[in-house]
Amino acid sequence: MREIFEHQGDLGFKEGRWFLDPGVNLSTEAECSPLRLWHHGGMSRDIPSASDPYANPELFRFAGSMEGVPDFLDLSETPAERAARRGWRATGHGWLEDSGRIAPGLLLAFVLALFGRWISSWLGDGALGFEKSPISPILIAIVGGLLVRNTVGLPTVYESGLQLCLKKILRIGVALLGIRLSLSGVGGIGLAALPIIVVCIVAALAMVSWVSRVLALPGRLGVLVAVGTAICGNTAIVATGPVIKATEDEVAYAVGTITVFGLIALVVYPFVAHAIFGGNNFQAGLFLGTAIHDTAQVAGAGLLYGQQFGAPEVLDIATVTKLVRNIFMIVVIPLMALVYRSDESDQGEKGKIPFRQLIPIFVLGFIAMACLRSLGDLGDSPFGGMLSPSGWETAIETASSLSAWCLTVAMASVGLGTQLSRLKGLGFRPLAAGLVAALVVGILSSGLILAMGSQLEALAQSIQ
Repeated sequence: MREIFEHQGDLGFKEGRWFLDPGVNLSTEAECSPLRLWHHGGMSRDIPSASDPYANPELFRFAGSMEGVPDFLDLSETPAERAARRGWRATGHGWLEDSGRIAPGLLLAFVLALFGRWISSWLGDGALGFEKSPISPILIAIVGGLLVRNTVGLPTVYESGLQLCLKKILRIGVALLGIRLSLSGVGGIGLAALPIIVVCIVAALAMVSWVSRVLALPGRLGVLVAVGTAICGNTAIVATGPVIKATEDEVAYAVGTITVFGLIALVVYPFVAHAIFGGNNFQAGLFLGTAIHDTAQVAGAGLLYGQQFGAPEVLDIATVTKLVRNIFMIVVIPLMALVYRSDESDQGEKGKIPFRQLIPIFVLGFIAMACLRSLGDLGDSPFGGMLSPSGWETAIETASSLSAWCLTVAMASVGLGTQLSRLKGLGFRPLAAGLVAALVVGILSSGLILAMGSQLEALAQSIQ
């Protein structure tokens, strides 16, 4: 470095770097920070822009430290720093990473839920002057999600958070609904809904199988559409697919078909139910619980009905009815496996059905919350005096409100996850089979409820 300063008059500037002139008797070009050269008086008249030091581009490489920002601050981690984390530090880092991944989608769904509530309140109380809003908040949230997805589109950064809403938050919301019913209430509704559920399942399986043959659909695709319509929507399809050795395309077609008609039913059936059953909440709940495909769609329709017509108990009745339908996966999925088991030796691991797919965890969570409600309601003081009656009522209201928020956020995610242009890729025949299945189940369910509704309601009330 001493030699550099001794020969400072021979410094040159080339391609953004200061260097010694080749004529200097040194073995290699020596480079030096212009900041140090400036400090030592090295920027002489021979250096370009010496009269205007701020014109030297190399000088601004050091602007960070000149502005007082410490050099050790760096937002990005090195591979060595990542590899050095162990134990609780690695766990905490994983939590932060997961939070950053799910936050955008979760926040977007929550904003849509808030937007739905605000617009609904504004239409009712402000713009139209009604005592109650004519449009449910959950309907606005769904439509808002559909508009976002099918206009500006959904960037991939939102996908993880929306998947959390559909797979976790929805199930939490359904499980929390159990706090609104005692075990006797759940048993009464379930027993009253049982005959309608059985008839609808048998009719859906038989009718879709026949329609599939008429339309020359692959047999396994027809079965997937049938179980999705009759039992538990997409959950039943995903659980049945590996058991009957369905291809990925067949599962995708079935899921798309069920999603389309289930979404239509979610929006339309609450108004149809109110018109058909004349405001009878018990019968409307039975209809929504037996005629709509997926658990998410049933919960959304029940919440929409309750918000639209001031009947929150419809959500409870529809949810219990749908959960009883879900339990029939224990019977139907193994039956489908027997029908399509062509070779005992060829089953392998595909013939095994995980218990968690036959009985979804949120069903058990719902029953657990109903048990908790039953225990809390025993005696004069909840839980032997551990809570005051007013405190227990507050806990129930809080859980119910949290459940409604979870379901609304999940329904906003349903809208955000529905790409309408994909309908073109499904083709006419799967859509036709799905339409027939939806119409058969809806017509049969409404007819049975009109014929037997009063007796079924009396049965449910006698058990409660």
